[in-house]
Amino acid sequence: MTDQTAIALGKTPVDTRRPSRAEAEEAVRTLLRWAGDDPTREGLVDTPSRVVRAYEEFFSGYHEDPEDILRRTFSETDGYDEMVVLRDIRLESHCEHHMVAIIGKAHVAYLPANRVVGISKLARVVEIYARRLQIQEKLTAQIANSIQDVLAPRGVAVVIEAAHQCMTTRGVRKPGVTMVTSRMLGAFREDPSTRREFMALIGTPSSNLSNI
Repeated sequence: MTDQTAIALGKTPVDTRRPSRAEAEEAVRTLLRWAGDDPTREGLVDTPSRVVRAYEEFFSGYHEDPEDILRRTFSETDGYDEMVVLRDIRLESHCEHHMVAIIGKAHVAYLPANRVVGISKLARVVEIYARRLQIQEKLTAQIANSIQDVLAPRGVAVVIEAAHQCMTTRGVRKPGVTMVTSRMLGAFREDPSTRREFMALIGTPSSNLSNI
């Protein structure tokens, strides 16, 4: 897939000129020297390798397609058409502005039309998008939009509650602050009673939500 094709499909293009592992490790050594330490001392000599391995895990979402996960659906539902809710999905991401942790939880719901998806697939979609450099508003929209685009349900709702270390450990240094974002599509946006039912199920008052 070319970068232009990826952008047209709303995907993040993968740079084909990706640096080598050795180059990535050398970049970590540069940062250690810039911070004022010696990357050759005993406690830091293996740090570049550890950091690169950690980054492979932190940002594995760039190499996975969440829409492929969602296409594995089931039609044998015996006519079930009520709300499906997966709440308190552990979420770990990284702020694209400072590359520090965003830690919280996501709540995801949809109203099936004809097909349902395995609940683990909803959690995987959250994980794939979270394992990229992100802002919370975009992450919330990406999760909801992908579910809507692939499953074509009667509605989708996503709420994310998270703490941002770029705010709690630096800058204004306000620990304990949680950011709440939401994305409501279809019936969840158009029908207040459906939205209220969802918010009651996840235990989040409507006054705390900011529709994106």
